[in-house]
Amino acid sequence: MNKEELKNKVKYIDIEYLYGCSGDERGKYEERFKEVIDGFEETFGNADGLRLFSAPGRTEIGGNHTDHQHGAVLAGSLNLDVIGAAKLNGSKEIRIKSKGFIMDVIDIDELAVNEEEYGRAGALIKGVAAKFKEKGYKIEGFDAYTVSSVLKGSGMSSSAAFEVLIGTMMNCMFANSEINPVEIAKIGQFAENVYFGKPCGLLDQTACSVGNMVAIDFASTEKPVVEKVDFDFASTNHALCIIDTGADHSDLTDEYAAIPAEMKRVAQFFGKDFLNDVKKDEFTANIKEVRKAIGDDRAVLRALHYFNETERAKMEASALKKGDFEEFLRLVRKSGLSSYMYLQNVYAASAPHEQAVSLALALCDELLGDRGAYRVHGGGFAGTIQAFVPCDMLDEFKKGIEAVLGEGMCHVLSIRPVGGCELKIK
Repeated sequence: MNKEELKNKVKYIDIEYLYGCSGDERGKYEERFKEVIDGFEETFGNADGLRLFSAPGRTEIGGNHTDHQHGAVLAGSLNLDVIGAAKLNGSKEIRIKSKGFIMDVIDIDELAVNEEEYGRAGALIKGVAAKFKEKGYKIEGFDAYTVSSVLKGSGMSSSAAFEVLIGTMMNCMFANSEINPVEIAKIGQFAENVYFGKPCGLLDQTACSVGNMVAIDFASTEKPVVEKVDFDFASTNHALCIIDTGADHSDLTDEYAAIPAEMKRVAQFFGKDFLNDVKKDEFTANIKEVRKAIGDDRAVLRALHYFNETERAKMEASALKKGDFEEFLRLVRKSGLSSYMYLQNVYAASAPHEQAVSLALALCDELLGDRGAYRVHGGGFAGTIQAFVPCDMLDEFKKGIEAVLGEGMCHVLSIRPVGGCELKIK
């Protein structure tokens, strides 16, 4: 199939299902796939035999700061994704050009870790390739061109989406698609931890790889329990809004690091390394002694958040499985209050006058009243918040948010039912 034939057949992709959009919107998605096909040919030449792939960004829905204590989370894949066109090139090089970035070239015979490559996209590609080789698969050189709509710096995990995209390509080209989505996520985590130099957990990659809503219990980090929660979000008449507060992420490393450190101090009072190994009733029965021993009330409050939040994430998944969206929204609201009151990750204690996240949450409260739900999104302190907004309120909600925070700061999204995948075109 040549380039023009492939571009003509893009119309047969089930875009409405993949992105949860209406037929009126499919045109813009078709144009993205045509763009990636053109980009491949302009970069590498002959586009005959191209294969198309997609991996979504993700959103954290429940379980705010629970994964690092081996707790439970609920996440979802988004209708923003990284798409790619790829084909074998008959060489020993993997060449990947992402729109707007320089080309990464990886020699498949030279896959050792190089600390000088930490933080580079090429390190992620190399790490994924190394893990496939370690698993016994024969990898070959290939070319790929990618285009991303996943917003960077927004807590949507653009790097995890990229890792899953590369893993999905290799799975389809070299492993006969036999590696399951959770294993693809673990391969991405390996690449990020070992080759990229970032000690991330498994939440981001799993949500990107599995798709739809996904419940994860990290009680065993080696074998986390992952359950896909098939839920028809489109039927709820709600939109998912990710709101960019405009707050600066810089100089927040100490704020982020303090959360797991303080939770760990509480766990160590009970002789454990992680809060998941402590029983909540044992903790509540000993709050007086914990306060006295560690001298840190915020740590106690953050531990209480953990115990309630990890259970709440499980309850949210259960509500969705039962089709009880109103109960799900109630739990999301409780989650948001807990993050604000107990976890205290909506503004930095070192900068109490800079409260963009708090202000955005207050705007949601004013605009939504008793409807919908809202909460801090991801790590907190800066960045984004998340809101589930009734569709009949969406226009006014978006207008109200952007009147204060600025045009383009409220992103209207939806939950995508599919994770990393190859797009079959016949």
